[in-house]
Amino acid sequence: MTDIALFRLPGGRAWIGQGPFESFTEAPAGGGVFYVNDFDLSDPKPWKKPAHLVEVGPESLAQNVGWNGAQPPHIQWAKPATEWFKMAFRRIRREVLARRLEKMVPVLTEQGTITEGDPVRLLERVMSAPANTWGYAWLQGSQGFLGASPELLFRLQGGTVETMALAGTAKPGDQAAFLTDVKEIEEHEIVVRYLSEQLGHLGTVEREPRGLCQTTGLLHFQSHLRVKLEQPAEAAALVKALHPTPAVGCLPREEPWLDRLREYRSQLNVPGFFGAPFGFIEPGDAPTCHMIVAIRGLSWAGSEAKLPSGCGIVGGSAFDHEWRELRLKRESVVTMLGL
Repeated sequence: MTDIALFRLPGGRAWIGQGPFESFTEAPAGGGVFYVNDFDLSDPKPWKKPAHLVEVGPESLAQNVGWNGAQPPHIQWAKPATEWFKMAFRRIRREVLARRLEKMVPVLTEQGTITEGDPVRLLERVMSAPANTWGYAWLQGSQGFLGASPELLFRLQGGTVETMALAGTAKPGDQAAFLTDVKEIEEHEIVVRYLSEQLGHLGTVEREPRGLCQTTGLLHFQSHLRVKLEQPAEAAALVKALHPTPAVGCLPREEPWLDRLREYRSQLNVPGFFGAPFGFIEPGDAPTCHMIVAIRGLSWAGSEAKLPSGCGIVGGSAFDHEWRELRLKRESVVTMLGL
C-alpha cells in the first residue's frame, strides 16, 4: 500500500498525501507539506512533501486511499502493569514536593495485538472524529500512527501565532467539582504561564479566559493565547521554542529534566509519536501552518499495537486519581476509533 499522511482540521477540511515522500530540513515554498517528527525531534528533515496531495472529505476518502478489501481492525488489548508507572510517579512527585521540579508528564502504554483487519481503515474514524479535534495520520507500509488530538501547539497565519493550553482532565459528569479543583487548575495554569513566557519573546500575548473543552468522554481546561509577531517567525523555530510544553513534557524545561523524562518514556515503552508535533502547511501563496500535539492516538508495527496516555504530576497529584485519568484517556481513544 502507498505511504499515506493525513491532516484534518476541526472544521472538517482534510488533506491526504500519498508517497513517495520527499524529506526537507526546511518547509518548501508553496505549502502542501506535512511535518512529521518524534517527541525528541530527532529527524533532521521532518518536512514531508507527498508525491500526490488531494483535499478530501468523508465521502471521498475511500476513493483516494483505496481499501483493497481491507476490513477494520480488531485489537486484543492487554491490561497494563502498574509497577514501572508507579515507580515513575513516586520519583516525580518526590521531586515536585522538594520544589526541584514543578511538573512532569509520564506516559503509560497499553500493548495490543491486531488479530484481524487493517489499521488503514481507522482513517475513516479519524475523518469523523469530534469536530473540535485535529485528525492526523502517518502510515508507512505495515506500520504507522494516527489519532484525533484536541491540542493545538500553534497556528501560524500571516503575522499572528495562536496556541492553547489544554491541561486538567475530568469526566464530563464531574464538571461542577472540576471547575474548582485546585490540583487541575494548578496543572493548567503551569502550561498557560509557560506558553505566555515563550510567546512573550515574540510580541504582546493576549489570553482568553480559562474555559472548558469536551472531547470523547473527557473534559479539559482550555485557554487560548494569541500573539502578533514583532518579527517574522518560521514554523520550525516555533516548534523548537514551544515543544515540549508542560502539557506533555516537564517544567523546568531543562536538559537534566528532559533526560529524566526520556528515561521514563523509554522504560514505559512509549511510542515516539506520542506528544510529538505533527503539522501541515496548507497549499497556496500565503499558506497557514497548523501544528498540533499528537495525543489521543495509537501506533502499530505489524500486528503489535500501542495505546499511550499521559498525566501531569504536580504537588497535589494522587496515584489512584492519575491512574484513573490514564484509563479514561485510553478509553476515549478506543471509543473514538470504534475499537
